[in-house]
Amino acid sequence: MHDIVIHGGEVVDGTGSPPRRADVAIDGDRVTEIAEPGELSASGRRQIDARGRLVTPGFVDIHTHLDAQLFWDPVASPSCWHGVTSIVLGNCGVTFAPVRPGEQRYLAEMMEAVEDIPVETIMSGMDWNWESYGDYLRALGRRGLGINVGGMIGHCALRTYVMGSRALDDVPASADDIARMAEVVGEAIDAGALGFSTSRSFMHTVPDGRPVPGTYAAQAELAAIGGALAERGRGTIEVVPRIGERDGPEKANSVAELAWMEQVSRDSGRPLTFAMMQSDRRPGLWSWVMQEVAAARGRGADLRPQTAARGSGILYGLVGRTPYDALPGWAELMARPWPERLAALADAGRRAALATEAERPVELSGPLAPKDPAKLYLLPPGSARYDVDPGNSLAAEAARRGITPAAAFLEFTVETDGLGLLYYPVLNQDLDAVAAMLTNPDVVVGVGDAGAHVALTMDAGQSTFLLRHWTRDQGLLDIGTAVRKLTSEGAELFGLADRGVLAPGAFADINVIDLDRLDLDVPQMRADFPLGANRFVQRARGYDYTLVNGRVLIEGDELTDERPGGILTAR
Repeated sequence: MHDIVIHGGEVVDGTGSPPRRADVAIDGDRVTEIAEPGELSASGRRQIDARGRLVTPGFVDIHTHLDAQLFWDPVASPSCWHGVTSIVLGNCGVTFAPVRPGEQRYLAEMMEAVEDIPVETIMSGMDWNWESYGDYLRALGRRGLGINVGGMIGHCALRTYVMGSRALDDVPASADDIARMAEVVGEAIDAGALGFSTSRSFMHTVPDGRPVPGTYAAQAELAAIGGALAERGRGTIEVVPRIGERDGPEKANSVAELAWMEQVSRDSGRPLTFAMMQSDRRPGLWSWVMQEVAAARGRGADLRPQTAARGSGILYGLVGRTPYDALPGWAELMARPWPERLAALADAGRRAALATEAERPVELSGPLAPKDPAKLYLLPPGSARYDVDPGNSLAAEAARRGITPAAAFLEFTVETDGLGLLYYPVLNQDLDAVAAMLTNPDVVVGVGDAGAHVALTMDAGQSTFLLRHWTRDQGLLDIGTAVRKLTSEGAELFGLADRGVLAPGAFADINVIDLDRLDLDVPQMRADFPLGANRFVQRARGYDYTLVNGRVLIEGDELTDERPGGILTAR
């Protein structure tokens, strides 16, 4: 008998092929047989009825920052609730290895500065019993993981490890520095790392405000690191480029970034993926990048832009932060414990005073600057629609109520028992542009940032959103294409053998999905990180089963006691 047989589902195999009704047999951690219903060679010790359901490969999330969280949350929530069975860590150049004794806190502080993961949470939640990247992966593998985990060695830690305080200089690394960095990267790849990541963005800084190590790296340094991957014939390069930053009308930085990425990819023969999102501040830039990438690919470079399936956004609400926290009255309110905040807003006079304060002119810039209420969208408790229609904005809600936007936010907050949120998309605000990128064959789905900005954002559920919105509701992507974008495209990009497809011999990472019921809830705040730190989580509905390596991790949208994950390595 087979260990498990999944009966009668619509199998979407991850290759882009349309669904076909079939039975799937699993033995150990592998798929062993797929056949027409009733034609398997044997029955199963456990039978899963998948009639009326999709049966897909487990989803592969290639852009996460769960590097620390897995040490205290080895199931990788909330990713595990959204059909994700394999993740890639170490993005954007920020990692916790390699690290010399005594420098652990510096890497934690850098992670906090770039990805908003509290430094004290990191320091208390990790045991730091490693130095090399391979040792870090082995330490992760001992955690009893719920899902499969692979990682890249990051440029920030690498440069700090090799160059010490000189890593932050804006002068080129020496020839000896470059040779040693290439050597350490090669050792990491030999030990199982999936590749190398770097950040070039001026927006990524260390705590004292200087750009992170690697921002100013010369092409010779990047080429040598690419050469270490080329020597081994495996490994992927991931970049946060400075496309659109300090650019000018000639797009000088964008042109230069695309040029070096093309050259490194061509010379190394390795795929290079980089974040590319639409921004209202740079209209049309995303389209220009798509054209440039197509031309570079025609010249032999394996460039793969990476975008999100919806807007990447900040969440505002009484549970976390509001758009008005820089104002004294609001700051005093938000400094109170959560129950006291809600109780205070029961007083109509208090709400009126807060609304009046919010309408006074203020001179603030950056993150504290007032937000345009026409670009803040309501997210009431229940299904997270992420509706960016102007009629769903805070400005429209204020007009309907005949009050100011701040007053409307306060009334909305009280009416939703403090659980209603405002969604402020910072990137990918234009869903027409997102649709164009998602249907571009060069573009891969990523940038969900699971594990990052934990008390500000919650974009880790984009696999559920993509299937619900772009496939079921909008019909932009047929189910075969949508599943391929969530599975085999990411697996192939990072060289994950036998992942991302449903075929005999492949690992049994499998979702059984009720597409009609598929949905995701509005994020909720929890104080479940070490030292009671807050984070947003988001639950999903419609995942009847999620199997990892042939064992059931999710059943009926809930976690089981199984922890079947492992460490991923590249072929």
